[in-house]
Amino acid sequence: MRPQLLDPRPYFADLPDPRRETRNKLHKLQDILMMVLCAVLSGVEDWVGMADFAEEKEDGLRGFLDLPNGIPSHDTLSDVLGRIDPVAFRAAFTAWATAARPDLAGEQVCVDGKAVRGSRDGEHPAVHLVSAFAGQARWVLAQQAIAEKSNEITAIPDRLALLDLHGAVVSADAMGCQKTIAQAIVSGGADYVLALKDHHPTLCEEVEVQLWLDTEVAGGRLPVQETVEKDHGRIEIRRSALSGHIDGLDAKPDWAGLQAVGRVESIRIIGDQISTEGRYFLSSFADQERFAASVRGHWGIENQQHGVLDVPFGEDAGRTRHDHSAENLALIRRIALNVLRHNGSPRDSIRRRKLRAALNDEYRLRLLLGTPIPATP
Repeated sequence: MRPQLLDPRPYFADLPDPRRETRNKLHKLQDILMMVLCAVLSGVEDWVGMADFAEEKEDGLRGFLDLPNGIPSHDTLSDVLGRIDPVAFRAAFTAWATAARPDLAGEQVCVDGKAVRGSRDGEHPAVHLVSAFAGQARWVLAQQAIAEKSNEITAIPDRLALLDLHGAVVSADAMGCQKTIAQAIVSGGADYVLALKDHHPTLCEEVEVQLWLDTEVAGGRLPVQETVEKDHGRIEIRRSALSGHIDGLDAKPDWAGLQAVGRVESIRIIGDQISTEGRYFLSSFADQERFAASVRGHWGIENQQHGVLDVPFGEDAGRTRHDHSAENLALIRRIALNVLRHNGSPRDSIRRRKLRAALNDEYRLRLLLGTPIPATP
């Protein structure tokens, strides 16, 4: 049975309210948060639409919200969401997201960054988000916004520190291939598979040349595992090899837990076009099958999170930029994505679940509170 995500209200109840105590403070913070979440669950992506949605659905919202002074304006929704402390908000999010599955043993935690392109404002770059994604459970565990992509180096250990990683395997792209990140993962009781690229030129050269991975594979002296996937006229062939013979690697002592280096060759065939890419990895274990599965599984964060947020949720099209609103609204989207995926009817697509949430107050409330929903015929 799939785990159900819990009612989020208790986890966000103690968020500090950024507003002053004046007579103009008419709406409860939790009412505002849940109102925005319900709107996003229902496919609404802008502040005006959220206020209109709440006006139309006020009777249904009053079933579980207080709403002492009715529905706030779209300006109030935008202003309050933009001023909520993002540090407290993301900590509450991770507490909620991990409550249904606190033990991540056997799970793959994929760490990757994503730019919210619509948040770019003049000379200011777009907000860049680093997420930790449970690849098998398929839900977002943690998020943090950073000013620039290079800041992932310090952000990733901070996010991982919030998770119980014992028995998990953590995968990260090239920006996450850092000694401090490897140390944080090993200290947390987990294994790692880290993509290695040119930002470590000396290490790359050692792996490619000194360890002779390419030559060993070409000569048949290193076992290769091959997988073939076919989808919509596209064929993808992946050939993975892993070597634990790394005693001659000068950098080995600098990388906590390093046990093997790997190579994955990806061949993509679309019609008459063939493209080939070779990638190298550092691994804290020498199990080839597990290595191949981890590399393949890492792309789940692209397909199951980034792609869904950009298409059904329209994240890149959003123009929210005020204060912390881009980061906080992105976190609301990830709450909605988790809820839709795990508390919705298993046979329905994400789009259909959003449509049903927009049309049916009871269905939307069941999604939100984690009450099992009967499968649709």
